[in-house]
Amino acid sequence: MNEFAGEYTEKHIYQEKEQTGSEIITYWIRDKLFMGLTFKEYFKSLITPLNVVAGLIVLAGAYLIAMRFLFRLSEVTESSNEQPWGLFLSWGLFIGVPFSASGFVIGTAVYIFGLKKYQPIVKNAILLGFLGYLFAVIFLMIDLGRPWRIYYPMIISFGTASIMFLVAWHVSLYLSVQLLEFSPSALAWLGARKLRKVAVGMTLMLTVFGVMLSTLHQAALSGMFLLAPGKLHPLWYTSYLPWLAFISAIGAAIALMIVVTKLSQVFLRERADEHYLSNLDNITLGLGKAASFVLFTYVGLRLISVTHESAWKYINTPFGHWFLVEITILGILPFLFYYGVQKKNVGIVQVSAALTMVGIIMNRLNISLIAFNWQLPNRELFYWKEFVVVIAVVTIEIIVYRWVVNRMPVLRQHPDYIGDEH
Repeated sequence: MNEFAGEYTEKHIYQEKEQTGSEIITYWIRDKLFMGLTFKEYFKSLITPLNVVAGLIVLAGAYLIAMRFLFRLSEVTESSNEQPWGLFLSWGLFIGVPFSASGFVIGTAVYIFGLKKYQPIVKNAILLGFLGYLFAVIFLMIDLGRPWRIYYPMIISFGTASIMFLVAWHVSLYLSVQLLEFSPSALAWLGARKLRKVAVGMTLMLTVFGVMLSTLHQAALSGMFLLAPGKLHPLWYTSYLPWLAFISAIGAAIALMIVVTKLSQVFLRERADEHYLSNLDNITLGLGKAASFVLFTYVGLRLISVTHESAWKYINTPFGHWFLVEITILGILPFLFYYGVQKKNVGIVQVSAALTMVGIIMNRLNISLIAFNWQLPNRELFYWKEFVVVIAVVTIEIIVYRWVVNRMPVLRQHPDYIGDEH
């Protein structure tokens, strides 16, 4: 299939004056949703081994989610007053949100600092950020005992000094900002030229607003744990938590972009143009250089925080040994990034980025789940049904990402807007 199959402008439809309204709608659906194929051809193209496996995973997760909403939360989790959350929040919120900083980090680099070399990946970064926040909210809805009251911290039982008040407003507002930032790509796909022009004109304002929101809530999200000094293990509890969360979120965003650009180069190559593909190596090296600096800063501050809290005495304990595993992984990564950049070895930078994602996931799991309530005698970290639901929701997120990239100009420039900076 031609890489621009399915691209569409209003003139392509209305040049055919003989077409009826129903024929125009049929053409639009076929062109936009089915990528130029008939329904039968499109459905047949979906039957692949990978799609079948993904479908089975989604069906299993959908069944458990249905049981959760039809009956009660205890159908899919064994959370209690002592162990209030499991994987839904640990993965969906405390891990998902830091990696969703990709839109904030790359958008800031391009639109505020003028680093145009990263222009080819900015739309992809914003899409990843938007989907990350959207699915973080979905995980939160699944986890809440009464999800229809999700707006309560914002409007009903709010308090301006409450961290929950800040996080709720920041996440909801930033999700809206990310949607508006991505809208030029969607509007180009729909052929809405005038609306797209308005959306592009708002880019700088939205980026500045997004920087403020993302900076605040990335710090506030981990700042919640400052309220539980006795519950979080001393090796992870520190007054530096907000700063550590913010810095590590930048590292997480950079690592995610390096990994995703590599995956898109392999699996979505036909949806990318030469402008995108030809710049990826240079972009990867630039991101690797930034990641090295960010992770040097993070690891240094992390070690200082342990000293500041006088927590080194716990190092010769099981939790201390686990802490050493985490800090060792994160500690060697700045040097790996630096070595890869100096040698101009893109492969080393990509492997380092994947390890960075592992290290930051481990850190967030430790804070929100493994080292939380560490003194309880008997703990079950999560229920197996939670794991199935998480895998299913993540699979849906990947499917949605692929659906968008296959149709909208994310990894390529729309042919009607060649040279447009957004």
